[in-house]
Amino acid sequence: MKLEAFQAAHSYGLAKSTLKPEATAARGPAATDAAFEALHAMAGAVAKGERTAIDFMTGGADPHSVVEALAAAELAIETATTVRDKVVEAYQELLRMPV
Repeated sequence: MKLEAFQAAHSYGLAKSTLKPEATAARGPAATDAAFEALHAMAGAVAKGERTAIDFMTGGADPHSVVEALAAAELAIETATTVRDKVVEAYQELLRMPV
């Protein structure tokens, strides 16, 4: 096993443990919980869209439900991208402030 792969797996394990709800509850306010709930809702919408598309390809879903699920996933991704852009913009504005 290459050393880089081991380091990557170890780093991933450390990062994954910091994202657990128990770890965040001890660190921060309720805003952190709301952010994680929004992130999980977005991931759920994308996963539902993927599952519905797979069901459609195997003949288990109708076209209307596929369009509906993919539209919800698209809206969730666009919302997350907009929020990310606003956070980056606010951070850049803070960096421009004189100290």
